[in-house]
Amino acid sequence: MMPRSSRPLFLHSAAQLLTLAGPAVPRRGPALGELGVIRDGALIALRDKILRVGSTRHLAGEARRLKAESINCRGRVVMPGFVDSHTHLVFAGNRVDDYERRLHGLTYEEIARAGGGIAFSARLLRGATQRHLVAQANRFLKEFAAHGTTTVEVKTGYGLDVTNELKILEVIRRLRRISPLELVPTLLAAHVLPQKYRGRAKVYLDLMTKQLLPTVARKRLAEFVDCFCDRGAFSVEDCRKLLSAGARLGLVPRVHAEQLSHTGASRMAVEIGAASADHLDHVTDRDVRALAHSTVVATLVPGANFHLGLRRFPPARRLIDAGAAVALATDFNPGTSPTLNMQFILSLACSAMRMTPAEAISAATINAAYSLGRADRLGSLEPGKQADVIVLDVSNYREIPYYFAWNHCVLTVKRGRVIHSRLKA
Repeated sequence: MMPRSSRPLFLHSAAQLLTLAGPAVPRRGPALGELGVIRDGALIALRDKILRVGSTRHLAGEARRLKAESINCRGRVVMPGFVDSHTHLVFAGNRVDDYERRLHGLTYEEIARAGGGIAFSARLLRGATQRHLVAQANRFLKEFAAHGTTTVEVKTGYGLDVTNELKILEVIRRLRRISPLELVPTLLAAHVLPQKYRGRAKVYLDLMTKQLLPTVARKRLAEFVDCFCDRGAFSVEDCRKLLSAGARLGLVPRVHAEQLSHTGASRMAVEIGAASADHLDHVTDRDVRALAHSTVVATLVPGANFHLGLRRFPPARRLIDAGAAVALATDFNPGTSPTLNMQFILSLACSAMRMTPAEAISAATINAAYSLGRADRLGSLEPGKQADVIVLDVSNYREIPYYFAWNHCVLTVKRGRVIHSRLKA
């Protein structure tokens, strides 16, 4: 759906308007569950910003004076748009064959050794045109918007060489021109080691460090740099060197950490001042304490655990209770988490990781925005912040994760414009 005009918007008569108001810092401990609920809530958006937030009764007169377009939320929940801070949006084809192999008992590593996994996605991507990649990713972005996501971090990582990593970044640049969503590009400079570099990891990492990173930084193609630090991927020292090199060029580090095994990657993320450490299935108590005393956001992606059929999920409660800043993301990708529905991620966070509904909402909005360096303008509904707003067809926010695998989103507003609507006139 194309955005409507930039006429002021007046969203009113919400059963609950979740402001998440507060300082532009990550929410920790008990603060993670504080949503700033306004009953019979309303907001006025002027151009791309939020002008006022309050009760319907108090804002109705100003909305009339501004001749704002009135949207009756009819007792639904209004909240900030979801900020999905970990995705692998740009890929070709899918990995349904890998999915079926897992159902027959093969492990993630066994599938990779058999020619599936990330290397298979890389082969498909090399054969795909930019036009094809843009078209597929743009279809996905429309679904993101339809499910209430307004900001999406997008990683590379299926290129596995300089040419194709740059190809993915150019696709992201094209998508940023045509999609109403806000896309945040991350260079996943070291995902897995290509077959032809087996036994020569240093040669590959030198290529990424000396050729790819400077090109990306010079052309301003990415904001962040990432590394998959795990068994079967890259070591802590490999990632430390690559991420530090990226940081010197102005690319902020993010880390795939402790997903398949414990490596010490989360503490390395703390040491280098990474924006986030993601996955964290195998963190120790020492890791949890280190994260809790840092500014690194612990980004949990339970969709991958669900799709892989794992019994083990990231220890959200230990992280929250220790005081770590916890965020949630989909990890949307063709191999391990082919979901773009953040509402389903909230359900998994509650059912599988014992987060409360309020904690999950904060983790998927303000904390995720902080991990992307955008908490000053995204992730909450406050005057002066960007008007990224969604309306969900429930009367109480606790129903969002309760009715799992539903799409409750009936309206999505990005920068003050309606970009998706299922509301009846």
